[in-house]
Amino acid sequence: MEKAKEAEEAAGPDGLLLIDKPAGLSSHDIVLIARRAYGQRSIGHLGTLDPFATGLLVLLLGKSTRLANFLDIEPKVYEALIRFGGETDTDDSTGTVTRTAAAPSAEKVRDAIVSLTGAIAQTPPDYSAKSVDGQRAYKAARKGTPIALEPAQVTVHKWDLREQTADSLLATITCSGGTYIRSLARDLGRATESAAHLESLRRIAMGSLNVSDAMSIEALKSAHTRPHRLDVVVSNG
Repeated sequence: MEKAKEAEEAAGPDGLLLIDKPAGLSSHDIVLIARRAYGQRSIGHLGTLDPFATGLLVLLLGKSTRLANFLDIEPKVYEALIRFGGETDTDDSTGTVTRTAAAPSAEKVRDAIVSLTGAIAQTPPDYSAKSVDGQRAYKAARKGTPIALEPAQVTVHKWDLREQTADSLLATITCSGGTYIRSLARDLGRATESAAHLESLRRIAMGSLNVSDAMSIEALKSAHTRPHRLDVVVSNG
């Protein structure tokens, strides 16, 4: 019994960690930091965040990685700042501007948001991890030969408009998993006969999990926080 306990402790802890990811780090970077901090090789994450994005990243440690498909992590909630006037090749602020247009009227934006609410067919960004015939879309895009990606069905439950200026829109967006907020920004620009990209993105929540309960990257590095038990977030459905 004692040897089994020692072996389990040596293998690292099990459970769930909520991280407030800073900008500039990839989701995989966060996993590597957690592996070093907790001495646990078996760590995965739920719902990738692009390096420029911030907010809630959920890590699963040890045996808990086996329960990923049973966790209730929908809907997802994001705070998005959309900038009108220019579309980029990445659909966000890290890319190169490919098209410019005058900013739309507030009325056009409101009408377009209605058309981008509910179940919609959404084409992923050229720079995404989608794979076609074994080739990653972002790798093809970097080579200058972007792949024609098929639209996917996603659901945008709600847009809460928080602030609107002549050339920007700040909104809290509640959506299903698989929704690309970058694509929403791009499509909002096109639907208003303008051009737009996602300037900044912060994930606020995934199901019942909220960024207000997440630890900072500094706290993660110290490994002082014990992973949460998973019984509080496993779906009953």
